[in-house]
Amino acid sequence: MDISPLQQVRYAYQPKLPPILRQSITSVVPSLGEATQTATDQEAIKALFPNTYGLPRVSFVEGENKDITKRRNIGVILSGGQAPGGHNVISGLYDALQAANPDNTLYGFKGGPSGILEDSYQIIDASFLETFRNTGGFDIIGSGRTKLETEAQFEVCAKVCKSHDITALVIIGGDDSNTNAAVLAEYFLAKGHGIQVIGCPKTIDGDLKNEFIEISFGFDTATKTYSELIGNIERDANSAKKYWHFIKLMGRSASHIALECALETQPNICLISEEVEAKQQSLVSIVDSIAKAVADRAADGNNFGVVLIPEGLVEFIPEIKTLIEEINSLLAKEESTFNAISDSNERIQFVQDRLSSKSKQVFTILPEEIQKQLLMDRDPHGNVQVSRIETDKLLATMVETTLKQMKAEGRYTGKFSSMTHFFGYEGRCAFPTNFDADYCYSLGYNAFLLIGGGLSGYLSSVTNLSQQAEKWNAGGIPITMMMNMEVRHGTNKPVIKKALVELEGKPFQYFAEHRDNWARTTSFTYPGAVQYFGPAEVCDRTTVTLALEQGL
Repeated sequence: MDISPLQQVRYAYQPKLPPILRQSITSVVPSLGEATQTATDQEAIKALFPNTYGLPRVSFVEGENKDITKRRNIGVILSGGQAPGGHNVISGLYDALQAANPDNTLYGFKGGPSGILEDSYQIIDASFLETFRNTGGFDIIGSGRTKLETEAQFEVCAKVCKSHDITALVIIGGDDSNTNAAVLAEYFLAKGHGIQVIGCPKTIDGDLKNEFIEISFGFDTATKTYSELIGNIERDANSAKKYWHFIKLMGRSASHIALECALETQPNICLISEEVEAKQQSLVSIVDSIAKAVADRAADGNNFGVVLIPEGLVEFIPEIKTLIEEINSLLAKEESTFNAISDSNERIQFVQDRLSSKSKQVFTILPEEIQKQLLMDRDPHGNVQVSRIETDKLLATMVETTLKQMKAEGRYTGKFSSMTHFFGYEGRCAFPTNFDADYCYSLGYNAFLLIGGGLSGYLSSVTNLSQQAEKWNAGGIPITMMMNMEVRHGTNKPVIKKALVELEGKPFQYFAEHRDNWARTTSFTYPGAVQYFGPAEVCDRTTVTLALEQGL
């Protein structure tokens, strides 16, 4: 098969590791730190996870570790949506287990968690792995969104593992996938199955983070990919000088992607969902603020601009959030009756008749297409699929209507033409940046050392990431310390708490200090394409978000 020159060169790239992981693998041991606890719901989480709650943090230090060389079979699962660098997590895991014992075997379960339930796997060896190193995508074994959450499923997992003499599983996923990993680890310990479970923090959304998980893998590559595209559009807008571009960015609930892209490209407007919720901004007030910015720029002779919109915005606008919650609850209770209705207009009427008066008022003023999008099939967690709601088109349309009214009142004299975009899948499988290639490889290598240390229910952790890899630290944190209790499908369940944009944090504060200037003036910056070769400050640079958080 023909491959591109870049792909050929990337196969040969040797990812960088934290210094402690460059030692002989038999010379690295886990050092146990202080015990951990959750920020909230301590008693409830402890009751559900008696074997894995309160475990200590782990760091790796030099020391003799002969036990790590014993023969092991390990299984690996890719879970959830794709993120750049997943192949390198598997590469690092494979190289570590081979360094420990060449007779070790890595089983890649195909198609996500369903692969282990169906005993569908691929033996990952050196020849199979070589064409996936340092590449994007999850096509090495595929991914899926099957949830591992019932005892029957857990027993199938145990049976499949034991049939292959697999003594450890590595689950590469986001918050829900790693919640499943924690539940599975607890079950295996409670039942004495002797199967360890280790997680790796994946999601381009950037919402799986804390003091010890400084960034989820894929976020760096995705935001740099989107920022290149936004920069290109900004350059085009500044050239043509006649379009307002409304760009929706992937990110589900949190606005980390939108904020990072704004810091990279300095658009005229970037909405931050968490701020919208904190200030209780209505849909009308958001539209009015955008329209004012358009009018102000038009007064300066600039009938063009760029607006960034986080994917999950609609769930943070108070009246829309309440509406969505009502619809989610209604459709969960009336699922069979609702699904029996085939006509879209009848579906709209069915829901409208059952909403509270306030939510009905909001629902009826929305364009019909948006109403239909709000009633589409729910995701596996019972939530509206916000990626399908065309918030970009909704805002562009409403801004245009508002500007027409302002023009009729003599408050606006410019010209307004809009274009809409959604950047999502363009970033999920991009060639990993050097940062993600290094970080992911380190996460995988580190995961094996957690296994070799006899640990289970831990998340692989590499820290000090704003520095060069020579200063990175390696270790692990108990997954349970990241949990809280949330209502899912009407039931209180333990889940990893999503990390939203902190309005008091340095990244948002920097953005807030500069956005008024960006709104009026044309301050665009153009990041350009991801660079793989050249000075470290260009090729290995971290995200602006992480640099600001760590005071660089």
